[in-house]
Amino acid sequence: MVDSCGSCDNCKADLEQYCTTGTTLTYASPDPRGLGQTPGGYAERIVVRERVVVKIPDGADLASTAPLLCSGITTFSPMRHWRLKSGQHFAVIGLGGLGHMALKLAVHRGAEAIVVPTSEDKAKYAYAVGAGDVVAWHPAATDPIPLVEHMANRFDFLLSTIPFPFDISPFLLLLRQNGIFVNVGAPGAIADVSGGALWNQQRSIAGSCIGGMPETQEVVDYCYTNAIRPQIELIRPDQIDEAYLRDKRKDVRYHFVIDLASHRTG
Repeated sequence: MVDSCGSCDNCKADLEQYCTTGTTLTYASPDPRGLGQTPGGYAERIVVRERVVVKIPDGADLASTAPLLCSGITTFSPMRHWRLKSGQHFAVIGLGGLGHMALKLAVHRGAEAIVVPTSEDKAKYAYAVGAGDVVAWHPAATDPIPLVEHMANRFDFLLSTIPFPFDISPFLLLLRQNGIFVNVGAPGAIADVSGGALWNQQRSIAGSCIGGMPETQEVVDYCYTNAIRPQIELIRPDQIDEAYLRDKRKDVRYHFVIDLASHRTG
C-alpha cells in the first residue's frame, strides 16, 4: 500500500488494506489525486503516505526483510486474526513464497503443521523447517485428496496459498468442528462448495488480504526478533526476464528479491 483514505471505519481501525473508499496499492492502482495509476515498486525511491511506512529494525538484512511485506504479512495476518496457537493442527496448501512463510510462522507458534505441496520435491525442505508430515497433492488428479481417509476431521486451520481456482470440497472434510479454511491465494471463483460440508462440523470458509500498518510493523518486528526469514535468491535487474521464466517453471526457492542498486557502476 502507498495510501488509503484514513477516515473510513476500517482505516480508523488500522485495517487500511480494507479501506472502503479504495486502498491505493503500489502497483497499477488508481491514484486518488487524479494522476493516473501508481507505477509500481521497481524503483529505488517511491512516494507514500507517512502512515504506511514500515520501520525496518536496525541491523536487519534488507533483502530477506522485503518479502515480509508480502508473504510475511499475508500469512501472519490470518494466523493472528483466527488465533492460531500452540497445539492446534494446521495445514498449508502449497509451498511457494506464501506457503513456506506460513509454515515457518505456524511452526514458531507451536502448531502441529502439515504441508500439502503440489510437488514432491519440496518435502525435504518442509521437514527441515519443522513440518510434521508432507502429503503431495496434484490439482489435476482424478482423486485429489487421498489423505481424506486418514486425516478427516483433523485440522483446526487450513491455509490455501494456491494461486488458481481448484476444488476445495475435499479439503473441507479435513476440518474438525469449528475449523476454518482461509484462502490467501486464488483470486478467482471458489466453486464446488457443499453447503452440507459447511454446516456439518460448523466449518467456515474465509479470505484474507495483507494486513493493516500496525500489524505489518508487528510481523516485521516479530520475524526480526525470532530470526524468522524467508528463503530468497537475490538477483540483478538484468536477470528479471530469466527469473520470470524460472518462476513459471517453479524453479525458485522461494522468493526472488531484486537488488536495484546492483546496476550502479560507481
